Amino acid sequence: MLRLEVRPQPSKAWGLASPLLALTVTVALGVLLFIVLGKDPVRGLQVFFWEPVRNVRAISELLVKATPLLIIALGLAVCFRSNVWNIGAEGQFVIGAVCAAGVALMADKSSGSAFFVLVLLAGVLGGMFWAGITALLRDRFNANEILVSLMLVYVGIQVLNYLVYGPWKDPAGFNFPQSKTFESAAQMPRLMTGLRVNIGLLLALAGVVAVWIFLFRTYSGYAQQVGGLAPAAARYAGFSSRKALWLALLTSGGAAGLAGALEVAGPVGQLTPHIPVGYGFAAIIVAFVGRLHPVGIVFSALLMSMFYIGGELAQSRLGLPKSITGVFQGLLLFTLLACDTLINYRLRFTGAPTTVRAPAPAAIGSTAGTASHVKEGP
Repeated sequence: MLRLEVRPQPSKAWGLASPLLALTVTVALGVLLFIVLGKDPVRGLQVFFWEPVRNVRAISELLVKATPLLIIALGLAVCFRSNVWNIGAEGQFVIGAVCAAGVALMADKSSGSAFFVLVLLAGVLGGMFWAGITALLRDRFNANEILVSLMLVYVGIQVLNYLVYGPWKDPAGFNFPQSKTFESAAQMPRLMTGLRVNIGLLLALAGVVAVWIFLFRTYSGYAQQVGGLAPAAARYAGFSSRKALWLALLTSGGAAGLAGALEVAGPVGQLTPHIPVGYGFAAIIVAFVGRLHPVGIVFSALLMSMFYIGGELAQSRLGLPKSITGVFQGLLLFTLLACDTLINYRLRFTGAPTTVRAPAPAAIGSTAGTASHVKEGP
């Protein structure tokens, strides 16, 4: 028989190398997948890992994809380290985009160049509000934050659809479900002329520093992590679990809302029903591949954005389905979970259990004899 046995002392080195090992296994499985689908595996790997970085324009697009993933994953890292499971960052991302679009549509030709700050602020507040619903239901009614936050994703998408198919539809948009294009004052300033990478990249990098300082250099960050690792010890030390809950969810919701604002007022430039592309769900993988550490999340966000761009290129150049991106994301997550399991547990082969038959009680025989005797009597 095969069973898992807890290791007395998990390897710290393998704990750090686990994401790299998971990536290696993912690439190997990807090669097999390309072969099964009848595609050139070398060309497939080139599309996923070389095309996104082959020139300055490609790198700019890589950073555009990585920015929302990085921002959302930073907020989720605070949540998960606090043992608060916010699975609905996608909904907070959508509502942040909706609120940001609502402010952006108010801009006109006379709006100042700093109007985009109001757009970003609206996105942050929208994400915090949507995450605050989950925090309220968990705090007051002990509702499961996993289910509540996940269900709110679909509510947020319906709010988005109502607006772009209804009151916010562009009258001059040939009946397409989209808002009008935002004025330049409401759009994110670009860092370089001719490239789409914008100020969101700087905000994401500033967020990396801010989250690192908060988690590892502040008392509040220490309280959040203690509450996640040892809730009983946190209560004994006087740390408020309610404060930790609200702080974690509002932080992650605000980060997701900021990412939504940067997306809708950045590369998209208008509100469309295609805003929810799965960044909120992919950021969960980004956070765990990055070991819930701000610096590690930077590299995992770049890797995940490669999967997004590679998946898009694989559709046009290799004729693969759109779902190939999700396949690679899922492979990376499951291989990481498998590696982490083998770091904390080891496989132990044991002999097959032997079945011992208990002897029949003497009373059974005597009872049978008595019954037979009774049957034969008058």
